[in-house]
Amino acid sequence: MTTETTEPADEAPLFGPESQFSAFFDDPRWALAMIRATVLEAAHPQIGAALVDNSTFVTHPWRRLRNTFLSMRRMFGTDPAVREREAARLNRLHARMSGSDSHGRAYDATDRAARAWVVATLFESAVTMCRLSGQPLDQDTMERMYAEYRAFLAALDGDAAELPEELADFWRYFDRIVENELENTEAARVILYRLFDHLPAPALLDGMPTLWAAGRAVVGPLLGAITVASLPEPYRRRAGLPEMPGAPTLMQGAYLAAGLARFLPEGWIDAETIIEALSLAPDSDDPRARTVTALRARMRKASALLRLLTPLSGDTDPGPAPSTATEENRRSSEEFFRRVLDQTGDGHLDWPDLAAMARELATRLDLDEPEETQLYDAFATWWRELQAALDTDGDGRVSAEEYAAAVPSLAGPALIRVAEVLFDATDKDRNGSIDADEYRTLFRTAFHRDLTTTGGGYGRSAFVGDFLSFMAGRRTGTAYDPLLADA
Repeated sequence: MTTETTEPADEAPLFGPESQFSAFFDDPRWALAMIRATVLEAAHPQIGAALVDNSTFVTHPWRRLRNTFLSMRRMFGTDPAVREREAARLNRLHARMSGSDSHGRAYDATDRAARAWVVATLFESAVTMCRLSGQPLDQDTMERMYAEYRAFLAALDGDAAELPEELADFWRYFDRIVENELENTEAARVILYRLFDHLPAPALLDGMPTLWAAGRAVVGPLLGAITVASLPEPYRRRAGLPEMPGAPTLMQGAYLAAGLARFLPEGWIDAETIIEALSLAPDSDDPRARTVTALRARMRKASALLRLLTPLSGDTDPGPAPSTATEENRRSSEEFFRRVLDQTGDGHLDWPDLAAMARELATRLDLDEPEETQLYDAFATWWRELQAALDTDGDGRVSAEEYAAAVPSLAGPALIRVAEVLFDATDKDRNGSIDADEYRTLFRTAFHRDLTTTGGGYGRSAFVGDFLSFMAGRRTGTAYDPLLADA
């Protein structure tokens, strides 16, 4: 497959910093457009079924957002080798997703028509965001941007035949899909009516649940209303989506306000930097994380002082303290099941959950195909071991109750193999020890002072032991928490 594109000398390249995509990447309006595009994708029956069964967008939306932005940066970058490598990774990822929806209809994440629809929603939502914010694109710019997105699809599929060649034909194609194929799928409903209302805090703000919940209670419903109002009217009508009174005005105002960012000095908004900062663990060595941690500590002290000065009835007894440090650092089996094991958020543990773990680890480490396959195979073996030990009712998945009744079975030989494969994949220089840079690649933080290290490294036995302790012992507050439990 080739992704080389020949351009006339007087035209900007389809990829790279001069492309129309790059001009929008750091635009605040793009966040609204991405949400809208995601709903239109999820409304497609095949894509919606794949999202519900395999995606972590409900339980780990910030992780999904970070990985999506990183992937798009690679795909629209200037280096064709990086683009081809990322396209191959995405194709391998999608090849592992297939099944059937609740109506018994088969879905396949490699279906070319479905993939074309994903690209179509991104392009159409970008055009729509400009129109709604009072800055409609001229015909030449629109034509240029459409060529970029067709080149993006060609980089994935080898050609862009599933999208019309001419822009004028695209609008007829888009209207036909909206009117005849989109449905009020479970995935679309989850995004509109569950995700915004229950959006977990990003890692950097995870220690401020009250503040986050208060902000979410206000912003969540507004985002849902704005998104619904921005969707194509034929789809809203067919799906029976209620429109909040005043929502069109609210939507217009949101896009216009976001569009004012064009008056800011260039470089003031960097989407990738913002997303990476939100993903930082509070104990990260990054200065941004230390600043937020220090601010959080001051807020806690001020809150404690306020409670001392104005004690409330029923709030003076802090309750019994944990009797030991071990009790303090153990999370309940229910919390562990929800935050770590149930990656897709459907209330059960099955293969898509473990596949999501493998996918996240492979993405963090940017693994080549052989190492990626080894990691998936190790997780598949672990799933078969878990299924045999925990699936007592034989329904092919593990419930939270089945898990809680047989927790020790998690730490069998197959999990040890997962830890060993993960260590080998992280140890890029194959010297038998994970150095600081390799550690940071996996955990996105620096060495912790309490880690067992030898000669400034992290040996295989210590790594495997800590990984097993986290996965089986359910300890919280460890370096491994951001690995699979982050939102």
